[in-house]
Amino acid sequence: MDEVSASRPQVSNMKTSFRDTLAIKIGVGEQRKAELYLELARSTTLTDPSYWLQTLFSAGIATLGLVLNSPAVIIGAMLISPLMGPILAGGLSLASGDVVLALRAALNLTLSCIVAVGFAFLLVAILPFKEITNEIAVRTHPNTLDLAVAFFSGAIGSLAICKEVKGVVTSIPGVAIAVALMPPLGVVGYGAALAFSQSGGDGMQVAVGGGLLFLTNLVAIMFTAMIVFLALHIDIPSVKEKMNEWHNSDSESIGLRLITRLPGVAGMRHIGTLPGRLIMILIVLLALLIPLSRSFNQLKNEYGAQQRANRVRKVVTETWGEEFGKLPTGEPRSFLSRADILADDKGKLTLELRILTRQPLTATEKQQFIRVMETRLDRPKGSLDAQIIEVPTTAAAIRLKAPDKQPQLPPSVEQLKSKLFERIDNGIAGLYLPPPAEFINYQLATKPSDGLDLTFIYLSDRDIEPDARALIQQDVRTRLDYPDATVKLSRLPVSLGRLLFRGRTTTLDVANQAILNSAASYLQQHDKLKVELVWTAGPNPNEQDKATTQERLKAVKDYLAAQARITEARIVLKDEAETANAWSVNLRSIK
Repeated sequence: MDEVSASRPQVSNMKTSFRDTLAIKIGVGEQRKAELYLELARSTTLTDPSYWLQTLFSAGIATLGLVLNSPAVIIGAMLISPLMGPILAGGLSLASGDVVLALRAALNLTLSCIVAVGFAFLLVAILPFKEITNEIAVRTHPNTLDLAVAFFSGAIGSLAICKEVKGVVTSIPGVAIAVALMPPLGVVGYGAALAFSQSGGDGMQVAVGGGLLFLTNLVAIMFTAMIVFLALHIDIPSVKEKMNEWHNSDSESIGLRLITRLPGVAGMRHIGTLPGRLIMILIVLLALLIPLSRSFNQLKNEYGAQQRANRVRKVVTETWGEEFGKLPTGEPRSFLSRADILADDKGKLTLELRILTRQPLTATEKQQFIRVMETRLDRPKGSLDAQIIEVPTTAAAIRLKAPDKQPQLPPSVEQLKSKLFERIDNGIAGLYLPPPAEFINYQLATKPSDGLDLTFIYLSDRDIEPDARALIQQDVRTRLDYPDATVKLSRLPVSLGRLLFRGRTTTLDVANQAILNSAASYLQQHDKLKVELVWTAGPNPNEQDKATTQERLKAVKDYLAAQARITEARIVLKDEAETANAWSVNLRSIK
């Protein structure tokens, strides 16, 4: 019995020796530990005017950056990062069991959040406009990836602040940008102001989303800081002794020590143990994982569906090129310019193909293609369908109709416009852009000094490559017999974002409205566009789920009709979804 009890201190000393050795290897000696402890304790003071000014200015810059949708301005607010000190101090208090430091950090963070959110609320309240920008919308749906970023950032931030400063400090600014503590508080203030002045439900959704992101960053940084400070053994006896002396001399700490002696607080000493503190913060992290995991699963399902569609699209493209790409003579026959992959909840796959062809396909060839695709995709017979739209290539015929003699351009700008519109329509009739780009419209401008200025508007998920862009521009000039024409290419994005519905809600929140407003704006400008809602079916929907989805779809259609007079014919539900919590909003051309 005596031998066992005598061995326990040796185990403790071995553990302590390992932690101290690790701290020395990293460059955190006893003197640095005392300095760090004191620096973090002082960062929690409530009487430093410069700290509160930094908090106000940072909140103001972040809020205005969110309103202006300016990432550069938001990054400026991140770099100020006044909240990092109190958060790391909270992590140190959890590692050392310093109740006074914990109270100081909690009080400082609470008041800082109130000041930041309140100032953001006032700024937004006096603005004459309140639109949900993309920078606001992306901070209303945090997921587990945001939690992981905060974990890594908290760890490197804790290590960076522990080491003595030598040369240029690069870690702390990077951590400040990565975790973005102040912008989520700006989103909370924005949502509160929106709820107060315009829409209570939408504003509260924005505020709750921003608050969840801030709480995620706060708890994750505090947890990793606690682990780092424990590993480096910041709270060695000599340092704790110095800190006790400092607490006894600091007026704020003296006041808080009186609180710790109250009967109710003194009776909860078991929470002050290290296992108790670890369990407490882990419970908070697990609670946060519930809403974060829901958002992550929605994101994962969407990307999974996109990856499956991309794999099928690759097989379709390769198969088409092998089977129908060339004539028996070896000359090009057809080209697959676009392939849309549709999957319903019954497992049936539909391929919507757009083909540029010199020789139309027979019915037998189409059936042959379906059978080949079922074999290559390892699908049962009858589970795949193909809808093939064939576009004859007429570029050569159009060139033959062009006049041999170059027409003389009229001197008048108005005459130039009236004569060129018809020529441009005829000239671009046989112009095909490289897939996946689709021609939508063109805009014509003329200037007496600069001549013809033509902008082609195309729909694509990526920009046309520079080489292809140059060839298209030269081809247009040749078709129009106008070598000095200025030809530009302007891209419209295919994907506009995701409509997310929480629980069984059927109303559109502000983030969803912002996406639909963007879609409506494009459809108003270009009558050859339609809006497409893409959804991947979930398992075993019940009748209530189906009814909820229909109400959500009706809310989308009613909103587009009311805001921009978008008819139902220009709204396409790609998968005929019976149930959906999220739709991807895409632009498509009207065939």
